[in-house]
Amino acid sequence: MHINDILAADQTTISFEFFPPKTAADAEVLYENIAHLETLHPSFVSVTYGAGGSTRQLTHDLVVRLKQTTALDPIPHLTCVCHNEREIEEILTKYAQAGVSNTLALGGDPPRDLQGYVREADAFQHAADLVRFIRRFNESGVHPDPRGFGIGVAGFPEGHPATPNRLEEMDYLKAKIDAGADYICTQLFFDNRDFYDFRERCELAGIGVPILAGIMPITSLGGMKRMAQLALGARYPAKLLRALQRTSNDPEAVKRVGVHWATEQCRDLLDNQVRGIHFYTLNKSDATRQIYQSLGLRDSKILRGAVRPVAT
Repeated sequence: MHINDILAADQTTISFEFFPPKTAADAEVLYENIAHLETLHPSFVSVTYGAGGSTRQLTHDLVVRLKQTTALDPIPHLTCVCHNEREIEEILTKYAQAGVSNTLALGGDPPRDLQGYVREADAFQHAADLVRFIRRFNESGVHPDPRGFGIGVAGFPEGHPATPNRLEEMDYLKAKIDAGADYICTQLFFDNRDFYDFRERCELAGIGVPILAGIMPITSLGGMKRMAQLALGARYPAKLLRALQRTSNDPEAVKRVGVHWATEQCRDLLDNQVRGIHFYTLNKSDATRQIYQSLGLRDSKILRGAVRPVAT
């Protein structure tokens, strides 16, 4: 389904993010977890794209497998770095032929092995350039849907790490929307006040597309540190850090604290009419399923129409 149809059908979308497995063992674990999460009937799922397109084929393979063998609606990520127009057109054509309806257009990062990579050679300097190119591709009629691909872009409630000027940051985000983006999916955050402030600043900037909140349940201290690095600086509230300190590094206690914190975030977001919640699953299913149970959600369909979730 085109993302606009998904957003029209679901009062609050619930979605999951996966990254493509690199080994057969990782793939087996991922598909087992996907089977568990499929029973929750998410509005859609997304698949990440490695730095500089380093997982290009792996991303494509996972997206097509999800499309062909599950009831899930996959949205592949697509990035600017290390790509030219011909490469992006080929990727979009393959997805269109496979019946994939949407994509998430991102700026992206260069691979770690390309130290000192110069971005000036890239065809797309900013995500807004990639959004415009996808819109032009949509007009070519290659996609079976006359509307072409639905397009998502990223938002940063705590501020974009490469744009310390928060006023310029909103200008850049507005440029992505003006270029033709249909919705915003945010980077992970741990304090809902950051999200609500971001949502209000979007409104003040004239950004009217749906904004989906990115949530990552903490399941280990090591994972928390890695995600903070990958996110280029996530802010962990003192109350969360204090709760984690009380666990004395006990792995199960850390997971309980992380899941509880994410559950309370989701409960508050639902109470404040969030347009969607996007779970960064890290290719696991337990934490997300526990959050569903705690919120009283049987599956995401309960959020459709006028039915509100049951809090427990």
